[in-house]
Amino acid sequence: MVLAAGLGLRMRPLTETTAKPLLTLGGRSLLDHALDRLEAAGVQQAVVNAHWQAGKVAAAVAARAAPRLSLQREELLLETGGGVARALPHLGEAPFVVANGDSVWLDGPRQALGRMAAAFDPAQMDGMLLVVRAAQVDGEIGRGDFFLDPLGRVRRPKERELAPYVFAGVQILSPGLVRDVPEGPFSLNILYDRAIDSGRLFALVHDGVWFHLSTPPDLERAEAAVRAGLVRALF
Repeated sequence: MVLAAGLGLRMRPLTETTAKPLLTLGGRSLLDHALDRLEAAGVQQAVVNAHWQAGKVAAAVAARAAPRLSLQREELLLETGGGVARALPHLGEAPFVVANGDSVWLDGPRQALGRMAAAFDPAQMDGMLLVVRAAQVDGEIGRGDFFLDPLGRVRRPKERELAPYVFAGVQILSPGLVRDVPEGPFSLNILYDRAIDSGRLFALVHDGVWFHLSTPPDLERAEAAVRAGLVRALF
């Protein structure tokens, strides 16, 4: 699933008349970048949700030949968790990928999604997050998102702690984690906390490039990096 329903408030004024995943980087929309990574990893079928500027998102979905896409229009913004919960009947019984529609990552020596799939163990895990080292992020990330133990198990930072890892907006989730959830809108953070409490949320550190795209200056810096050719040379 690709989450493309958010309002993109921090990216305004660029998102006043379009959805954030339809902004472009290197000549392709952020949504296409995410779908390109899914297609390259062998994903054949996916759901894209839409709320803000849903008609434009629908047109972008219709323009792609692969993967096969289903559009989930949300008249009420369901947030990340609510969107995934509504799509669950279309996502199958096996663990599935969820990517933010504004998450742009480039693979390192191996495909990030392939590394995640190989490392995901349903017997021990309800979720696996792709994370990047906070020190490598160009942009404002606050106190970071997570700590990892030597096995990759996740915990959140305690008060006044600075976490060394930032969530990259890509994850594998078990369908069982998305059952018995709140009605209507809710954040995936509720499910992360549930999995953390049971010791079943893990993370994998990305070994390629990830672009932090929260504000217009973030997008400008990313575009400059792409145009300079540095990213292409390294990856």
